[in-house]
Amino acid sequence: MSILPIYVYDHAILKKKAVKIEHIDDSILQFIEDMKQTMHKAEGIGLAANQVGSPLALTVIDISPVEGYEQVKPLVMINPEITYYSDEETDYEEGCLSLPHLRELVLRPEAIQVQFYNEQIQPQTIEADGLLARVMQHEIDHLNGIYFTDRLSQLKRTLLQSKLRRISKGETTADYTIVLPDGSTIQSENDQ
Repeated sequence: MSILPIYVYDHAILKKKAVKIEHIDDSILQFIEDMKQTMHKAEGIGLAANQVGSPLALTVIDISPVEGYEQVKPLVMINPEITYYSDEETDYEEGCLSLPHLRELVLRPEAIQVQFYNEQIQPQTIEADGLLARVMQHEIDHLNGIYFTDRLSQLKRTLLQSKLRRISKGETTADYTIVLPDGSTIQSENDQ
């Protein structure tokens, strides 16, 4: 298994819509395992394929490290699509491995329904609310080229511009190796 570098804000791959996966082979199964390991090493609870440089419509989610969610099983979502959003919305502070040390309150629907395929290419439908629904929305946004900061008010986005520029220039720290928009990498001391 490999720990993959995580692409940060303003890298071109993070703004592109993901490509649907047509079939699963051993290389994709290995990539899924690498994504899981990368997410756990970076202490994340969700990771989209484009965050590690792949254009595939694939995300891994594991909220079990969060207190109160220990019993929630990890998910692999291939070609996920949200088919229902609740009218009720809630604010919750979000962060992102592609935006190290940046956290903001984001308003999202409280509950959703998602259709996707699992690793065995079996169609799945999940109704989720609370943290799981939020993480699913966050990761599916990534697959559509959307950052959580894109969901903020224009004023908040303007106020964050200097922080976002610093991230894209590599003027940040992370406990994992990052890839900057120009393709250069900054290796974490933890990965050396």
